[in-house]
Amino acid sequence: MTRARFGGGGARPAPRSLNELMGQALTMEREAVARYTELADMMETHNNLDVAALFRKMAGYEQLHVEQILADMGWAADVVVPRQSGVWGTPESPEVVPIEDMHYLMHPWHALQAALSAEQRAEAFFAEMAGTAADEAVRQAAEEMRREEAEHVALVLEWLAKVPQPDSDWSVDPDPPRHMD
Repeated sequence: MTRARFGGGGARPAPRSLNELMGQALTMEREAVARYTELADMMETHNNLDVAALFRKMAGYEQLHVEQILADMGWAADVVVPRQSGVWGTPESPEVVPIEDMHYLMHPWHALQAALSAEQRAEAFFAEMAGTAADEAVRQAAEEMRREEAEHVALVLEWLAKVPQPDSDWSVDPDPPRHMD
């Protein structure tokens, strides 16, 4: 279902300041909140409440990151940070689960796989930022963000260990939705 979306494409521009790094981190976290919420809504529409609950929980974790960044930086909740061209090399930030990876019959295992990939991309992004930062404060902040994403990876892996992998015929719907013109 998921595919690599971060990596390749050459080196990304290193953040020049703590404000720049944290601005991009804020954008990333806000996009993750929005996508996890969108996915939860999608799953609720299809009466897939277990997966919806998982996505809402992930949105909550990402919202905590948003609030922490705002507090750490002393920024107002409505601060707008423009995207920096080429920072993550894809239209969406590394922590965003691709919408095309969703299926209305997906199981919690699939949702966790998608979340795991997103968290791993975010961890890799911050590791790269820490490794390329010229400024020590930027390097330390990027490393702290990497550690937080690593904690999310570990959390999702713990959840995955508790959820059964679905059978190979999980996407077969004996009564699929009908499209009518």
